[in-house]
Amino acid sequence: MVSPELLIQHGFVKGLYKKGVLDQSLFNQYYDFKEGAVSLVNKSGLKDLKPDEEVWEEVQEAWVKTGYPSPRKRFRLIWEVYDLSIEESYYWVLKYLRHDAAHPVVEKLEDTFSAAEASASFGVTQQRLGAQQDKVSQFLVAIGKMVKELFAMVRELRIIDERKGYYQETEEQMNRPRGQRLKGGETTLKGVFIDMVQGGAKSAASVYGMARELEFVTLPDLFFEAPPFVNSYEMEEWVDNLEFNEKVKRVLKRHLKNFMEWKKSTWKELKGRRKFQLQYLRQHFDIIKLYMEWTKPYLRNIQRLGIKKEHMASPDIIAAFEGSMIDIELLARRPFGDPKAGGCYACVVATLNYRTRPQMKFIQEGYQRGPVHQGKMEMNVRGYIWNEAQVQAYKNMKDRESFELLKVVSASVTAAMEALGDELFGYLEEAGEDVERKGEEKAVVNKGLIEKLFGDFIVSKGAKKVKRKKVSGKDEGAWGAAENYNKLHLWNVHNNFKKAHRLIAW
Repeated sequence: MVSPELLIQHGFVKGLYKKGVLDQSLFNQYYDFKEGAVSLVNKSGLKDLKPDEEVWEEVQEAWVKTGYPSPRKRFRLIWEVYDLSIEESYYWVLKYLRHDAAHPVVEKLEDTFSAAEASASFGVTQQRLGAQQDKVSQFLVAIGKMVKELFAMVRELRIIDERKGYYQETEEQMNRPRGQRLKGGETTLKGVFIDMVQGGAKSAASVYGMARELEFVTLPDLFFEAPPFVNSYEMEEWVDNLEFNEKVKRVLKRHLKNFMEWKKSTWKELKGRRKFQLQYLRQHFDIIKLYMEWTKPYLRNIQRLGIKKEHMASPDIIAAFEGSMIDIELLARRPFGDPKAGGCYACVVATLNYRTRPQMKFIQEGYQRGPVHQGKMEMNVRGYIWNEAQVQAYKNMKDRESFELLKVVSASVTAAMEALGDELFGYLEEAGEDVERKGEEKAVVNKGLIEKLFGDFIVSKGAKKVKRKKVSGKDEGAWGAAENYNKLHLWNVHNNFKKAHRLIAW
């Protein structure tokens, strides 16, 4: 059941509708549009708004809130017979909505199943659920390891960028006169050269080692005092002008020449290494996204095969009985005008709730044993007149409701990745730009990290402050035609179902 908060967050607010039909002018005061979704813009906050929730007389003189937006009309049918085949009734409704009522778009928004704990159907379902869970656990372990590796990759890029800054600072000084060149970046690189290439002070061949072992006391000072040089000729000229003996000058030239060659080669290597590391980071991130895409179908299956709490708490299911409950929801719609520009859809939300007694049978030789469901059906059909944004908002709301628990699965992964923060975003964006220049599609940093990986399961908390787009005026003719069409076929799906199944009907 959808909570009142979800109804409000997705645009179903009291006062915006009259008998299920949207007041477009009032709607535009509350909402902005972005990528077909609805984003609430109410400065007073959600607390001052009330949900436009349906109140229905469930039984005589007992009115309850159903969790659905208030429809313009609703019909309910309860059919209970011992040998009722649920497959036939479902496909009858689907065929009628799609063909007879001429709704070209029919989408399944909910498909859940629960079985009594002692039933044979429960055992078969749990076996299949266990196989799906094992597969998901394997994928999530692999994803966790790859996310952990991201930290090391970002750290390496950070070190490369730090070293890159020293080289760039040195290069910038080359355009200045030799006597005015700053030595900060060059001095740092000389320290790295002595420690990593020459082996530090412990090595007798290093600058510090020769000063200690061979008494070249002034060599370290002269080595670090030397400014950045454009070429070897400039370096030799500077050394030759020093007032020291030739032996010291000769050794100094050797060390400076080694350093200049090392700096040149490592600078080239560093740029190539950084480019490779960026592409590797992007490839690594794309593999994580690929694993998540592989994981999503299994997560959906787990959600559908999992036990629905509302069903297990219902008195309609007894643990010792061979019983099960199935919930199916369809959204059928037919466009009138352009739903994105003043037009609308005639929408039918058909909810089929089954209480069944599954019988395990072999349908054909060699096939797996599976349940044949027989029992009670409750069908509710609700009529709405929605535009494109409202349809998308309702679908988002159902996704939010259906996959609310799946956020727990992704929480640890997303928390770890977000710990890297903007630094990861920056490197991915840079890698994406390089790929884009080669003619490939830029696939990163357009959405938040959570949304990028788990967008099918969760609704982003962001985008509350979006750029307002002017919505075109309401097409009164299209909305009027949609109302008449919806009224006719909402009644027909209920009445013709009764006629087709030999029930009392008008």
